[in-house]
Amino acid sequence: MASATLTRPRPGQPEAPARRRSLVSWPVLALAGLIIGTTVGFFVRPTFPNYDSYYSLLWGREVLHGTLPSFDAYRAPTEHPLAIAFSAVLALVGDDADRIMVAATFASFVVLAAGMYRLGRASFTWVVGLIAAALLCTRFDFPFLAARAYIDIPYLALIVWAVALEAEQRRRGTVVFVLLAAAGLLRPEAWLLSGLYWLWCIVPATWRRRVLYTALAAIGPIVWPTVDWIVTGDPVFSLTHTSGLAEELGRTRGLSEIPAATVQFLESLDKVPVFYAGVLGLVIAIVLVPKRVGWPLATLVIGMGTFVLVGLAGLSVIDRYLLVPSLMVMVFAAVTLGGFSMLRAGWLRNVWAIGAVLIIVYGVVFTATRVNFNTFDSELVFRGQSHASLEALFRNPKVRAGLKCGPVSVPNHKLVPDTRWVLNAGVDDVIARSDPKAKPRLGRGVAIYATSRQSLLRQGFTPDVSTTEDIQNSLPMPGYTWVAATQHYGAYVRC
Repeated sequence: MASATLTRPRPGQPEAPARRRSLVSWPVLALAGLIIGTTVGFFVRPTFPNYDSYYSLLWGREVLHGTLPSFDAYRAPTEHPLAIAFSAVLALVGDDADRIMVAATFASFVVLAAGMYRLGRASFTWVVGLIAAALLCTRFDFPFLAARAYIDIPYLALIVWAVALEAEQRRRGTVVFVLLAAAGLLRPEAWLLSGLYWLWCIVPATWRRRVLYTALAAIGPIVWPTVDWIVTGDPVFSLTHTSGLAEELGRTRGLSEIPAATVQFLESLDKVPVFYAGVLGLVIAIVLVPKRVGWPLATLVIGMGTFVLVGLAGLSVIDRYLLVPSLMVMVFAAVTLGGFSMLRAGWLRNVWAIGAVLIIVYGVVFTATRVNFNTFDSELVFRGQSHASLEALFRNPKVRAGLKCGPVSVPNHKLVPDTRWVLNAGVDDVIARSDPKAKPRLGRGVAIYATSRQSLLRQGFTPDVSTTEDIQNSLPMPGYTWVAATQHYGAYVRC
């Protein structure tokens, strides 16, 4: 009964006469505004890569210099082959590679937003797509990930575009496999998507395409262990290293905790109103347009299934592993708000549209009056000032003289990649005082300490595992002499 009210014609029914389109559409204006906004933000609030991305830059620079990447460094993150390859290219630029990586991630965010629109339009209508893209841009966790050059943003862009292109054309094939293969070199969760898509495409394909599809689907599962084997001699190094680090940092969860964690993380990423609007939108889509709901729903289910597998494997159970499902929740939330565009003109469409407009206006007013934008802004300001303070500290002549006396030590692992990047230092030139293996080397060199409350809370302590040892590592060591300080960091030297 509901299908009779849809705007799209049934099979065999002639298309309605095309309406005259304006030269500039709402989606084009929205995209232009997003490009301008991200460009302004890049220059007005300079930020730098996060911990994982700085390690990718360091490993890329090591590859460029002809040495094996230091995957086994103290509390080093999981390696991502495509990120390392990209970083090796960026390393040719020199010290500005970190800012270029941030710019590239901002560009990926724009591509991701365009992909959300494309997926919403392909599955439902352009109104739903536009609302889905808008919801993405107003979930501040996602722009913040872009501002810190998290690889999650380009990974999500690849996944969303793969799903959008498949939603537009059934069994699209090669281009989708290529996108999923690239995503599989950033995050191994994409391997499951590639494998399931291979099963979807392989039967009706010709033998030539079967060979091609199999080769593309196998890129991630072959390249990743091969890189691990070449660098460490252990083809499953990433798996064992990641699970060990997750246990050390207290990020593992039991199977019984995963359902509650799933809801908690999705509510955190999407925010509670959008989460429940997504649940309602899923029901609406299944009832109203069951034939169009396939790919967003499949991606949601596969993403949540992957999250369960991550927990079972003993890896870090964190909200970033639910980013793909959170995007699909936004798409279904957009159905709740923009689903009226799938109906023919009439009282139901009008009432739904008016209600959606009122909800959107309420959401804008609520956000403008209740959300503390200063917190978000202060985080961005600190990220830029922290890096600038570290660079300024190492430009001090007394600090530079102290570098000849021994290694640079920092409270824990958090400042290691930033310090190595600023100094163009090797894995043995910068050590963490929290590393038991580094204790014998702390007799000489330069010791870096946090000098502001912000830097102490963010760089001096490790969440979930903080102990009295963290406090000791954040206090000056005997025998070291203070030589310099900047806004967020100070340096002591012993020769």
